[in-house]
Amino acid sequence: MNKGEYPYPADEFDEVEPDSGPRGVHRTLRSRWSRVWPFLIVIIIFPALAYGAVSYWSGTGAGIGGGSQAGAGTDAATSGATAAQTPSEPPAATPAATQAPSPAADLTTPVVVFNSTSRSGLAAEAVKALKAAGWKSATPQNYAGGTLASSTVLFSTADLEASARAAAAVLGITTVEPAKAGAVTGLQIVLESDFKP
Repeated sequence: MNKGEYPYPADEFDEVEPDSGPRGVHRTLRSRWSRVWPFLIVIIIFPALAYGAVSYWSGTGAGIGGGSQAGAGTDAATSGATAAQTPSEPPAATPAATQAPSPAADLTTPVVVFNSTSRSGLAAEAVKALKAAGWKSATPQNYAGGTLASSTVLFSTADLEASARAAAAVLGITTVEPAKAGAVTGLQIVLESDFKP
């Protein structure tokens, strides 16, 4: 249809300004970021995926050319070397050294538990633990002999060492020492701040 065949009279919408362009729905210009991000994905993500795939395949040993067969060959070589190092005859068994049985703890040995800390009732808690473990005679007292480096179990004679170690095991004490001659009768346990009941 040409302009002469248009059946309606001309109005203000038919007049076009000389410097104007087409009007109506049109697309705006795309931002720089929307034009760049697809390229960034290609440049960053795909190489990272390729690196991960190569790392995975090289770590499993199943790469091109049958890496598992190479591993099997290495295992065979290792087992062959081990077999070569193994003597054909087992070494002669050496007789086990006979040791005298360690003496048993005497739970009737009198035990005095000293509290060398400012915490009230600490010796009583230790006595309670000893009696629960079967000790017959254990009494709590306060210690007036000064401070030791750590909680200590003292025994008067060598035959009481096994009993001293048994009492130390009940209370979780690691220091077990012989006392000076005549200074201790039976067992004495000095509790310091490292003792945890």
